[in-house]
Amino acid sequence: MKRFFYFFLILSIFLVPISAQRLITLVVFPDGYVRVEYEITPSNYSTQIVVPILGEHYEDLIVEDENGDPLQFDVSNSSIIIYPTNAQLVMVSYYTSDLTSKRGIVWTLNVSLDSPFTVVLPKGSIIVDLSDVPLKIAENMINMPPGNQSISYTIPHEEIHTSQGIYFLLATLLIAAMVLGVHLLKSKGNRQLTREKFEKILNELDLTDEERRALLYIFDKGGRCSQAEVREAIGIPKTTAWRMFKRLERKGLVKILKGKKENWIELKLGR
Repeated sequence: MKRFFYFFLILSIFLVPISAQRLITLVVFPDGYVRVEYEITPSNYSTQIVVPILGEHYEDLIVEDENGDPLQFDVSNSSIIIYPTNAQLVMVSYYTSDLTSKRGIVWTLNVSLDSPFTVVLPKGSIIVDLSDVPLKIAENMINMPPGNQSISYTIPHEEIHTSQGIYFLLATLLIAAMVLGVHLLKSKGNRQLTREKFEKILNELDLTDEERRALLYIFDKGGRCSQAEVREAIGIPKTTAWRMFKRLERKGLVKILKGKKENWIELKLGR
């Protein structure tokens, strides 16, 4: 009986990677390409992690840890086998054009996953059909439940003629500048932004308390400092900090600079 007990104990340890926590994000581009992103938190005993490759063809496959260092991996049977070693967070990304199709002016994203996932559609997209009730919708971001899912959408400016497209593009850029940077435009005459004005800008943006504190800290440090320094200053875990800075980078507020031993964060807002 003891032999069976130890056998199942060892088996359960090697099965731990299957239940590792993961976040899946599909970033859809206007030309139909999709960037597939996995954020995986390995369990304590993980020796390898297996994630599926969505689509038959892929390119620019990257597997790295929370510091941007590459991790060892193999590709076999439409899956990526990752060896996390001591990584606290595993990031996987690649591009594929196999997940979308187009009929007329309607694009459709088709994907099958065994866990919830997030889809980021091109800006300005109009959703025309969903295969299931989404878990959450916020602007062009949709959280979908697991299963065989499809999202149909249109991109209105795709069908605008070239002569009209130039004016549409200019108008879009002007509106975006007013909405996202109205305070920066008002203070354009000042070469240096004061902390008071910078804090006022942050209060107008859709930011969490941690994000606001992190940006203020970087501003006080001259606009650039290490990720570890910010993390320790505001008191958040390493993986939480990494996800926060990735969100801020997607919003165009910071730039992540990869160093040999650690990442540095450079402020883009107000610069």
